Amino acid sequence: MLDATVLGMPDEHWGEVVVAAVRLREPLADPAAELTEYARAGLAKYKVPSRVVVLDEFPMTPSGKVQKFRLREQLLAGDA
Repeated sequence: MLDATVLGMPDEHWGEVVVAAVRLREPLADPAAELTEYARAGLAKYKVPSRVVVLDEFPMTPSGKVQKFRLREQLLAGDA
């Protein structure tokens, strides 16, 4: 994995769920399954992302921080 960020996304049942957005250094056969399995090994059940999204790049600020509000908008619009 090259880079990762997590954010809360709206969910009808829970109100909000954890979603992980990742940039991969090299392709994985099934990134969602592999990364979820890795997270389950070291995190509490409620902290494991319910969804993993693989992206080529994140929306960034000029200082290099991920713009989570823009990333959330992209995911809600289905652009990712």
